[in-house]
Amino acid sequence: MDMDINTLRSATTLVSFLVFIAIVCWAWSKRRSGDFQEAANLPFEQD
Repeated sequence: MDMDINTLRSATTLVSFLVFIAIVCWAWSKRRSGDFQEAANLPFEQD
């Protein structure tokens, strides 16, 4: 199998896109919303 630089670039682009989609799904999942809401309110908490 002959792999040239364009094939490698295409594979890297595809893998990067899939990682991006995975991060977006993780960030918007319902399981994580409580943790993110708690982190969003940290600056407003009093000591």
